[in-house]
Amino acid sequence: MSPIRVLRNLIATVLIVAAALLLVSAPATADGKDPWTKNQTVLPADLMKEMGNQKTAPTVVFVGFKRLYGAGHIKGAQYHGTTGTEEGIKEFKSWATTQAKNANIVIYCGCCPMEKCPNIRPAFKALQEMGFTKVRVLLLPTDFASDWADKGLPYDKGN
Repeated sequence: MSPIRVLRNLIATVLIVAAALLLVSAPATADGKDPWTKNQTVLPADLMKEMGNQKTAPTVVFVGFKRLYGAGHIKGAQYHGTTGTEEGIKEFKSWATTQAKNANIVIYCGCCPMEKCPNIRPAFKALQEMGFTKVRVLLLPTDFASDWADKGLPYDKGN
């Protein structure tokens, strides 16, 4: 094997190892840009289990568009404003001031793929800035229909 080929293979190996190390040391977030960690997320099946216990069930809040809430939302989920808008985040924060800072809150939107959602990040950041300590994001990578309703999980329609 020629010295140039050996050098190329060595460089390629170093780059692969460096990339792997970056992945391992990266924050535990969905896309590296999210303000939450993996521990601040919950999967649909796990949320369903939690909601089954009346004593410890989280407050579930839909932070997306009102029309989507009316079309279908998690049973028992509350709506307190579309947090991607100035008016909506104001309404959401107003509701949040009535909650205990250690309240178990799960927020979700599901309007579109999470990486494009205009609502979930502002809601999460607002609660963090307000000092809430038990806020989680429901992981709906595609949308509410695909990741919740189409899987047969319970939901309500209407306002």
